[in-house]
Amino acid sequence: MRIAFYAPFKPLDHPNPSGDRIIGQGIFSFLRKQGHQPFIISRLRSRWIYRQPILIIQAMLEQRRTEKLLHRQPVDLWLTYHAYYKAPDILGPRICRRLKIPYAVIQPSYGTRVSRKWKTRPGFLLNRKALLAADILITDRKRDFTNLQRIIAPERLQRIKPGLEPELFSFDQVARSRLRNNLQADKKTIILTAAMFRSDVKTRSMIRMISSCIRIHNRGHDFLLVIAGDGPEKERLRALAARLPEKKVHFAGQIRREEMYQYYSAADIFAFPGINESLGMVFLEAQSCGRPVIACDNGGIPEVVVNEVTGLLTPPEEETAFDRALQQLLTHPEQRKIMGRAAAQYVRAEHDINKNYLKLEQILLKTANRVQYTN
Repeated sequence: MRIAFYAPFKPLDHPNPSGDRIIGQGIFSFLRKQGHQPFIISRLRSRWIYRQPILIIQAMLEQRRTEKLLHRQPVDLWLTYHAYYKAPDILGPRICRRLKIPYAVIQPSYGTRVSRKWKTRPGFLLNRKALLAADILITDRKRDFTNLQRIIAPERLQRIKPGLEPELFSFDQVARSRLRNNLQADKKTIILTAAMFRSDVKTRSMIRMISSCIRIHNRGHDFLLVIAGDGPEKERLRALAARLPEKKVHFAGQIRREEMYQYYSAADIFAFPGINESLGMVFLEAQSCGRPVIACDNGGIPEVVVNEVTGLLTPPEEETAFDRALQQLLTHPEQRKIMGRAAAQYVRAEHDINKNYLKLEQILLKTANRVQYTN
């Protein structure tokens, strides 16, 4: 299939890394590997576009340009990735209707709460219009699937579990030994955490993470906290982490995703609260490398971590519960090993992108071949 791929929230080549971008890149790469021809049809960002008149004008011009391009070079399918009220797809519905192109949306999100606020209602309406126009909607989140069932007929809605390529995130003993030696970890238990230091829930989660480690340090527990990530809140987080002894915390900076397996391998526990986390690819990556996870029982995290089996999930409002989970795995190395083995097996059984996206491919092929348009 020749596929017009559009990500209204953030283009796949956007410089700021995120879990959403990683998932989108994974879908794009998988389709190419399967012999299809996806290409970026537009880099127009529609984030809060309805609040910026100049962007609306740009969108109109972009719609005209895109329609002309597709008229000259037809496609089998239009595929929009990650559409919701903050970044509705304002290109796909009109263009697909006019050119009679099958229209699919992956990672759609829908909720009526934002419809009651005047600042977000325009985005809600634009997003709802696009979702209703789609021939097929595919989500990887149970919550989104449930919400979409309120407005979308069952035959136009599918759910596929998120995935990654396990071979890219496997335990590496050589990397573990080398990195632990570089970190001068000796026999210390390494707690790894990772996130972008943005001024939002990511930093709130990192503050809670560091604060938890400070408390358990004060109770006499020994460990090395390794923090991977970078961003505008770096100095704020460094100031907080300075309350730990220098040899108990290490800021690794931003690590390339293809190198993260080395850090997961070197660690013994992966912990990150993930406050309001929609999904969290880091949890899948860590488990794939055989590491137990500690996180909050909220958002999409329970869909990728099996509580008490592959990790420990704690109530998001109870900081002391997060502390207890850290202490439990710090003091029970055998439990860490059992959970780690279960985590690696779980990812390969339930979240292997090469298996899960075969279903995605079949859905898209069926949509492209099935859809019949009438004027």
